[in-house]
Amino acid sequence: VVSENANPNPATSVVEPKGKEKDHDEEAHVEVVEELDEELEKLLQTPPLEGLTDAQAAERLEKFGRNEIPEKKSNPFLKFLSYFGGAISFLLEVAAIVAAVLGDWIDFGILLFVLVANALIGFLEEAKAESALDALKNTLALRCRTWRNGKLVEVESVLLVPGDIIALRLGDIIPADCRLLGIGVTGEETEGKLQIDQSALTGESLPVQKGKGSIAYSSSIVKQGQMLGVVTKTGINTYIGRAANLISITTDAGHFQKVINVIGNFLIIVSCAMVIVILLVKLLADKKDVKDTLLQVLVLLVAAIPVGLPTVMSVTMAVGASQLAKKQVIVKRLTAIEELASVSVLCSDKTGTLTLNELTFDVPYLAKHDNTGANPEGNGTSYTDQDLLLTAFFASEPGAQDAIEMATRLAAQERVDILKNREEQNHHIPGYKVNGFIPFNPTSKYTEATVTNLDSGDKFRCIKGAPQVIIRMVGGHDEASAAVLDFARRGLRALGVARTVDAEMTKFELVGLISLLDPPRPDSAHTIKECGMLGVGVKMITGDQLIIAKEVAWRLGMDRCILDAHALIDASLDVEAQTDRVIKADGFAQVIPEHKYKVVELMQDRGLLVGMTGDGVNDAPALKKANVGIAVEGCTDAARSAADIVLLAAGLSTIVDGVKTSRAIFQRMRSYALYRIASTIHFLIFFFITLLAFDFSLPERLIILIAVLNDAATLVISFDNARISKRPDKWRLGQLLTLSFILGVLLVGISFAHFFVARDVFNVDRRKLETIMYLQISSCPHFVIFSTRLPTWFWKSRPSLIFTFAIGITQVFAMFMSIYGVDALHAVPIGWGWGVSVICISLISFMFLDIVKVLVIRHWSFELTAKLWPAPARKAEVVKRRARKVIDDRVRINNKKAKKVLLLSRVINAWKSSRKALPPAESSATVVDIKA
Repeated sequence: VVSENANPNPATSVVEPKGKEKDHDEEAHVEVVEELDEELEKLLQTPPLEGLTDAQAAERLEKFGRNEIPEKKSNPFLKFLSYFGGAISFLLEVAAIVAAVLGDWIDFGILLFVLVANALIGFLEEAKAESALDALKNTLALRCRTWRNGKLVEVESVLLVPGDIIALRLGDIIPADCRLLGIGVTGEETEGKLQIDQSALTGESLPVQKGKGSIAYSSSIVKQGQMLGVVTKTGINTYIGRAANLISITTDAGHFQKVINVIGNFLIIVSCAMVIVILLVKLLADKKDVKDTLLQVLVLLVAAIPVGLPTVMSVTMAVGASQLAKKQVIVKRLTAIEELASVSVLCSDKTGTLTLNELTFDVPYLAKHDNTGANPEGNGTSYTDQDLLLTAFFASEPGAQDAIEMATRLAAQERVDILKNREEQNHHIPGYKVNGFIPFNPTSKYTEATVTNLDSGDKFRCIKGAPQVIIRMVGGHDEASAAVLDFARRGLRALGVARTVDAEMTKFELVGLISLLDPPRPDSAHTIKECGMLGVGVKMITGDQLIIAKEVAWRLGMDRCILDAHALIDASLDVEAQTDRVIKADGFAQVIPEHKYKVVELMQDRGLLVGMTGDGVNDAPALKKANVGIAVEGCTDAARSAADIVLLAAGLSTIVDGVKTSRAIFQRMRSYALYRIASTIHFLIFFFITLLAFDFSLPERLIILIAVLNDAATLVISFDNARISKRPDKWRLGQLLTLSFILGVLLVGISFAHFFVARDVFNVDRRKLETIMYLQISSCPHFVIFSTRLPTWFWKSRPSLIFTFAIGITQVFAMFMSIYGVDALHAVPIGWGWGVSVICISLISFMFLDIVKVLVIRHWSFELTAKLWPAPARKAEVVKRRARKVIDDRVRINNKKAKKVLLLSRVINAWKSSRKALPPAESSATVVDIKA
C-alpha cells in the first residue's frame, strides 16, 4: 500500500504493511522504497548467477561513476586567508597600510598582530569543515562479493554499478543500495528474510526483516540470513549519499558571525563617516599638513575601531570551551557556545539519544497457575517474573545474535536467581537439563525446548514465540489477548511463553507475556524537564515507528503530539502552515534524513535558533544544518564530524550544563559588546566635536594607551561571574545599539563637563587639560562595564575578584601616571586633587548610568525596535506578532469559557450523584427546596 502524499522527493515513497493482514502483535515497519525510472529498471534485469560482464561493468562505471561520495577539498591557505575578511578586518587592513605608508611602525605592528591573532583563532578552531563527508565515506564497505562473468568474485565496493549482483551474508556491511532477489547466494529460491540493522541510518530501534523485493540500504549491516541482491543506486544517489549531499549544501553563516558583522558594520560606518568629515575639514578648511592630519585621524580610527572585539569574544568562548571540556562536553566550533545560549528548540533523535538503543525487559503480563481459556484466573496465584524468564530461557537459542533472543537471555541472567549465581554464564542451568531444542522457523513462529527437572525427574516442554501462536496453543486466553493488544498499541514487542503441565507433555499452560522495549536513558526525563525550566522546548525526531515514539514520549514526561512523516510533506499546506505544524508538534516519527533536515530548516526560517542531537548517519545532515549540532556519546563518525559539540558522557544531562555555561558566556559577551559600543560612540562623538570646534585632541600615545589598556583588561571578562537567564538569550541588536548610543551620548556629556570645568573654571593649561581628559576618558567609560555586565541593577551580582582586579589595576595605573606624569607618554602631572576627583566622579557616573540602563531595558519592546530601526523585515514581524496575539487572546478567552462550562458540568454531575444517593423522600424535598 503506497501512502498518499508520502513522497519526500520524486525518487522515494513510504510503504506500509497492509492493515488487515498485519497480526495484532506485529509492529508496522515503514519502508522507504525507490521508484526507479524505466531506463534504470532495464539495467537491473541481470541474470542472478551470471552477473555483469567486465565490459558491461566498465560501461556503467563510466556512466554512473564510482560508488563513493565525491569529496570537495578546500585549499588550507585560501581558507586561512578567508579569515582576514569581514568589515572590521578590512578596516584594520586599510589602517595598517596607511600606518606603513606614514612610517608609523608601532601602530602598524599593533594592527598586524591583531589581524593575525584573530585569523589564527578562527582558523585553528573552525577548520576541517569537510570532515563530515570523510566520515560518511568511511562507513562504506571496502570490498564485497559479486557475480561477474558467471563467477562469484570479490571486488572493491567503489567499482560497483547498478545491475551488479551482490551476495549478502551475516555480518556484511551492505556496499550499495540494492533490491533483494529472494535467491540464496548459490542460486536456490528462498522464502526466508534478511534481518538488517539500519538503526544508524533510519533511527529504528529494532533490526528489520526484509525479503524479496525490499530495498537494503548502503552501510546497513546484515544481522541474520543470506541472499542475493541487485544494486539499484550507488555513490551520491544512495540513501546515505543523499545524507552526504545535504551536509555538503549546508553552508549558512553562523548566527554569531552575523551578529558580529552587524555590530562591526554599525561601528565602522559611524567611525568612517566622522573620520572622513574631520579629514576634509582639517585639510580643506584649516589647511593642515596632510601627513600630520592623516596620522592624527589614523590614531583616532585605530582607537575607535573595536579591534579587540573578535579577540575578546573568541577568548571568552575558548575559556568556556575549556570549562565544558571538564564536564565531558567537547566544543568543536567555538561560536556554537554563543549559539547554544540562544537555542529555544532542541530537536532530539530518539534511538540511542533519548533511549539506550538496546532492547530490555519491560513490565510483563503474568498468567495465573492452572489457567485455561475458559478460566483465565486459574487458582488465583500468579506466575512470577522469575518463572516467566526461566521458562523463556529454556526455550532460547544459545549464542543467537538475534536482538530479541539476546534481550530475553540477558534479562533472565540478570533477574533469575539460579541463573545469575552461576560461575559461568553459559546455557548450563543448575537443577535442569535441556534434552532437546527446536529453533525458530517462519512457519511455526516459536522456539521449543524439552527440559528435565533433575531433582524430581519430571519432563516438560517450553515454548516461546509469537503471542498469537502461543495463545492459540494454550487453547485461547482473552485476558492475554487483551494484553497483547495493549502492548501493540504502546509499541512494545511481545513474546508469549508457555509450558506443558501434564505427564504426556501435550497440554500447554500460559506462563505469561514478555514485553520488550528500547527504554529511555535514566537521565533523559530529568534533562527534558530541566530544559523546559530553562525555556528550551524538546522535540523528538525519530525514524522509528509512531506508536513506539509516543510510548517513549509518555515515559519521558513529554506531550504525545507526535506526528508521522506525512505531516511534513502535506501538499495541501503552504510553508507558513507547515512551519506552524512543526512548531506546535512535540515530535515526528518515521522520518528520513531529508525530513529531519526540513524540520530544522522550517524552524530556522521562522527565526528560531535550533539545536539538534543525534548519533547516527541519518542525523548527520540535520546536525550540520542546525545552529548547534550535538553528537551524543557512542555516536557514529558521521554524526561526530557533522556536529559542533560532542558529548563524551552517556545521556543528555551534560546538555543542561552546556546550556547554563553558554548562557553565562553569552552574558559576558553581551556585557563587553555593550560596553565597547558605548565607549566607541563616546570616543568618536567627543573627539569629533573637540577637533572641529576647539581643535583639541589627545597626544597619539595617550590615545593608543587608552585603547590597548582598556581592551587588554576586558580580556578577563571571560572569568567574570554571570547570572544565568531562565530563558534563551538573544542579542536584541536594536536594544543593544540604542542603549549603547544613549550611554555613549551621556558619557560625552560627562566628558564635556570635565572639559569645560577644567578649561574655563580652573583655567588649566592645554597640556594639563590633555592629561585630565586622558584620565577621564580612560576611567569613566571603563567603569561602565560594571553596569553593562548585568541587565539588571549592578549590585545584584558581585563581579569576580580577578575581573575587578584587572579593571581596577589599569585605572590605578592611569591615575598614578596622571598624578605624577610620564614624559615618554606625553602626560604631565595633574596632582592628587585632580587625579582622585576624576576617578571618584567616574565611579559615581557609572552608578547614574546604571539607572538609565535598567530603565531602558525595562521599557524596551520589539515594537520600539521596529520604530527606531524601521527595517521592512521588522515591520512585517510586528504585523505577524499582532495577528498572533489576537489569535492567542481569542484562544485564552475560549479556554476560560470552556473551563467555566467544565466546572458547571462537574457541579451538575455532583448534584445529580448526591440526589441518587438520597432516599426518595429527601430527594423530593430537595427538589422542592430548589424550586422554592
